[in-house]
Amino acid sequence: MTRLTGRALRLTVFVGENDTWHHKPLYSEIVHRAHAAGLAGASVFRGVEGFGASSLIHTSRLLSLSEDLPVAVVIVDTEPRVRAFLAQLDELVTEGLVTLDDCEVIRYTGQERTPGERGAKGKRSL
Repeated sequence: MTRLTGRALRLTVFVGENDTWHHKPLYSEIVHRAHAAGLAGASVFRGVEGFGASSLIHTSRLLSLSEDLPVAVVIVDTEPRVRAFLAQLDELVTEGLVTLDDCEVIRYTGQERTPGERGAKGKRSL
C-alpha cells in the first residue's frame, strides 16, 4: 500500500500538448519516467487556454481551435525524491516552465495489492 502524508514537494511541468520526445508526447514521457523512478504519482492536465514565453495564445474555443494547448504534468512526492527527478527533466524539457511548491499531503493511500498485481488500467495516478 502506498502512503504519503505530511510535508511534500509538488513539481509542475508546463509544456505544449504537441511537444514531443522521440516522436512520443513529452507529457507522456515525463509520466512514464516518474513512474519508473518510483515517484508517488503523476497526473496530466490539459489546459483550455494559455500562453507562455512566446506570448502566442492557445485556446480550445471553437472558432480559434488550437492543436497545441497547454499541458501541466503534476507530480507530488517527498522533497528528496522530487529533487532527484529534476535531472531527468533537464534532459527532457527544452521549452516550458518547471515549478516547485511546498505542499502538505493530507491523505494519499493506494490499494493493497499482491506483488505484481496492477490496477484496472495498469497505471496509477494522483
